[in-house]
Formats: sequence, structure tokens, C-alpha cells
Amino acid sequence: MQVSIETTSGLERRLVVGIPADVIDKEVNKRLEEAAKSVVIKGFRKGKVPVKVVRQKFGSGVRQEVLGDTINRSFQEAVRQQAVRPAGQPKIEPRQFAEGKDLEYVATFEVFPEIQLNEIDGVPVSQFSADITEADIDEMIETLRKSQAKWEQVSRPATEGDKVDIDFVGTQNGEAFDGGTATGYSVQLGSKTMIPGFEDSIVGMSAGESKTVSLTFPQDYQVEALKGAAAEFNITLNSVSEQKLPEVDETFFQGFGVEEGGLEKFRNDVKENMEREKERMIRHKVKSQVLDALLAANTIEIPKALVQNEIDALRQQAVQQYGQLSSKLDIRSLLPDDLFRVRAERRTALGLLISEIVTRQGIVVDKERVKALVQSIASTYEDPVNVFNYYFSNEELLSGARAAVLEDQVVDYLLGKAQVIAKSVSYQELVKSDENPKADE
Repeated sequence: MQVSIETTSGLERRLVVGIPADVIDKEVNKRLEEAAKSVVIKGFRKGKVPVKVVRQKFGSGVRQEVLGDTINRSFQEAVRQQAVRPAGQPKIEPRQFAEGKDLEYVATFEVFPEIQLNEIDGVPVSQFSADITEADIDEMIETLRKSQAKWEQVSRPATEGDKVDIDFVGTQNGEAFDGGTATGYSVQLGSKTMIPGFEDSIVGMSAGESKTVSLTFPQDYQVEALKGAAAEFNITLNSVSEQKLPEVDETFFQGFGVEEGGLEKFRNDVKENMEREKERMIRHKVKSQVLDALLAANTIEIPKALVQNEIDALRQQAVQQYGQLSSKLDIRSLLPDDLFRVRAERRTALGLLISEIVTRQGIVVDKERVKALVQSIASTYEDPVNVFNYYFSNEELLSGARAAVLEDQVVDYLLGKAQVIAKSVSYQELVKSDENPKADE
């Protein structure tokens, strides 16, 4: 086997592989001879079919099979020989496939980057702490009330906080544009789910009223053609509904699993849940700072193939999150690569850096921490024991848990090198600081 390799650009490599014709021919002949022992062809007894006849009938297919197997095997041998680590699948281009001639092909692929690791010794990292006050518990109970609220139609102008049912048509230069029209659309005013100014323009309108407003799409809007674009929206208000909160009584408590103990037991349960969430948020803030610092200290070139894998994984997560989409829809059009690219690049870079630290420091996944993580996940289900057992019988789920624990172990290692600064904040400040978690966590 003859092998040559060259760097085309950055992490991309071009591998040229040549295989002597006799190697291919010998393997083809071997498989045809084996097939002749068992193949059934009309006019011949089983096991008595001449190889020549088998070649005439199956030779082309067998040769293609041998070529495919030879390319796969020789590529693996070639990259081992050249001591390169492919990142993603190669693109194979044939140069010479003709029968009787040497096989020659070109494999183009990316390799993993060489990482000159810079750690975060002495980098300041805030270690937050927060006390949960009675006022915090009151606010959380109000949030729980809103989650159980009902909506009742009212005959008055719309105000912020109301839920409205609207029809709207968006136009540019008098022409309607894709995705700018809806009928019977429900939105809560003040939720900021629509583009800036849209919800504000409905405040003060009454049922049956229509108006046209001029608005501008934000520069970071998800549809490329509409980024920063001006548009007019004709809005018709169909109905206004106001929120009716439930009373804080026994019925309300029972909805959250508190059958006895009344308000005191309910408040204690709420506080316990808040304490658990507080610890999660504190851990998240520390982890986010550590990973941000690691990225800031290390600029690395990222293989495009790995980024694309992450984009595909994030897109699949989005599809699962929002439910099964119609098979007729173009998912890549609805959820284009650019929607996930920044997150994918961050996750890919962190994955490479974390892997490098694991290798250099010889960090081994802590089995007890994996067990504790799975127990924590299982505890949120009705049947924790079955969920726990299912995790340990499903290699894919268990692998995900191991990866999460290993990442946490790397964060702990890096945190030991950082300058940890204690910082006391209110619970509300802590909650607000956790509103936009990084995509890697």
C-alpha cells in the first residue's frame, strides 16, 4: 500500500492511497470461490457451479463490495501509519477503480487540533451564597399561583399582563411576507415573545378594534431576510382575558402534593425546593465562570465536522423539545445551522479542552458520583427505582451521565487552581443571574 499525505488548509488533510491490483483481484477471487460452494444457479447442482459462471453473474457486485471493504480498511491503516487522528468521516474520491489496475483514491478529512493547554491558575471565580427569606418564599408562591391561574374574558381595554387573542398580517412594501400572518394567535402582553413594540401596540386596544403599526425586526432575528428589516403589521384584537389567580388554600396545597399540615407545611416544602434550586444555580454560576475562563485562555481551531455534529445534535434536541414535527416540513429551513452555530462551536471547543485535561491529568470518572447523579435524576419521577435501573441498563443514557460527571470533575480540578472569591447575594439576584445559562450546561 502506498500512502502520501498533505495539509491543504488548517486542520484539513489530503490522503492519497494506492492499493496494488493483485490485492484486489486475490480478494475478489477468494470471495467468488467461496460463493461457488453455496450459490444456487439454475442448471447446476449446489456446490458445483463453475467459478467462471459465478464471476459472470456476480463478479461486478463482489468487486464493488471488495473495493468498499478495502477502502475502509486501508484508510484506517493509512491514518495509523501517518499518525493522524481524523475528526469526522472522510470524503472519498476515486482516482482509479478500473478492473486490472491499481486502486487509487483520495481521502479528504479534518484532524483533531494540537492543543497547547493553558489552564486558569489564579483566575478570579465568584463563589456565590444566598439566604432564602420569607419574602422570597412569598414571591415563589405567587409564581406558583400564576402557574395555576385561569383566564377569563373581560370587556375592557387590554393592559399589560392580559392574554389577548389576535389576528395579524405583516407586510413589507405592501406585500405579505412568509411567517408574518396569523389568525387566532394568543399572546400575553408583557411576555416579550413578539418583536419589540408589537405587544406594546396592543395595550389600550379593545375587542373588535384594529390598527396598523410600523415596527423593525431586531438585528439578531432568527430569519436572515428579516434581520433589521422594517415592516407594517395590521393587528385585529379579537378578545381580552385577564388572569385569575387561585386562592392559597387547602385545594391549592393539594395540587402540589401537600395533603396535611396546611400553609406551614406548604411553605416548608416550597423552601426546601428553593434550597435545592439555589444549590443548583450556585453550582451553575461557578461552572459557567470556570468554563468561560478556560475558553478565554485557550484559542483553538475547531474541526468543522465536529461543529456540524453538535449542530445536528442541538437541532434534534430542539425538535424533541417542541414535539414531533411534520415529515413534510423542511427542518433545516425551519431550524437552520446558523441558529445553533455559536452554541455548537462553544460546546465543541469545551469538549476538546476538557478531553485534553482528562488525558493530561489522568482523570477517571467517579462511579459514586455517576450513581448519585442518576439517583438525583430518578428522584424526579414517580418510580425512581425503575428509572435508576433503566439508566444502568441503557448504555447511551449511562454514557451521558458519565460524561456529565467527568465534566464536573474537570471543573472541580480547575476550580482548585482558580482564585475563589466569596460573594453574598440575595436569592433574587442569584435567580436573575441564572436566567440565561450557557448552552454547554
